[in-house]
Amino acid sequence: MTTREKATEAAPTASRRSKISPERAQEFFDVVLDQLREQGYGDLTMEGVAAQACCSKSTLYRQWKTKPQLVAAALRAGRCTKFFTADTGTLAGDLVTAARNAASQAKPDTVLVQALGHAALQDDELKGALREALIEPELASIDAMVKRAVERGEIAEDHPALPYLAAQLFGVMRSRPILEGRDADEDYLVRFVENALIPGLGLTLEGRAT
Repeated sequence: MTTREKATEAAPTASRRSKISPERAQEFFDVVLDQLREQGYGDLTMEGVAAQACCSKSTLYRQWKTKPQLVAAALRAGRCTKFFTADTGTLAGDLVTAARNAASQAKPDTVLVQALGHAALQDDELKGALREALIEPELASIDAMVKRAVERGEIAEDHPALPYLAAQLFGVMRSRPILEGRDADEDYLVRFVENALIPGLGLTLEGRAT
């Protein structure tokens, strides 16, 4: 965080935190995430959030003190697990379902990561919140899919491709807008899984090892 940003985003003195209902806090968080995606972290201000959320700027400062704290709280409140429904009975089927589930959120998540990229590298709280919101839930769900497959005897626990599974899924979602100028939509993600991930794991779409 720069000296200028600290000066402009420092919280006014307040005697105590105000009480805000969870529903009202979520309204603030939704505004924060919408503005992040629309204008990026650098142009996001407490004033702008307050104006769109129809509250006073002092309300935000009393509760979250600084812009990074508010953004981190919004990220944590907006976490989601896009792959949690992927339990089809085979790892190949789980991965295809995971791709379909991920497609609906791929664009807004990619925009959010891009909006926060540089700021997150400079602020440990933002970096931690971004990881908690967008990375750790997905890692946990992928680990669960792999664990089930190992327990079924479908794939070896020490298969050399497994450590790169998450990186490939995340990478293709985040990189296509940059490499090709197009979103990683459902058709693209499913084709990637069917033609690259599943063969790379030595599986077939029917769940058999090759």
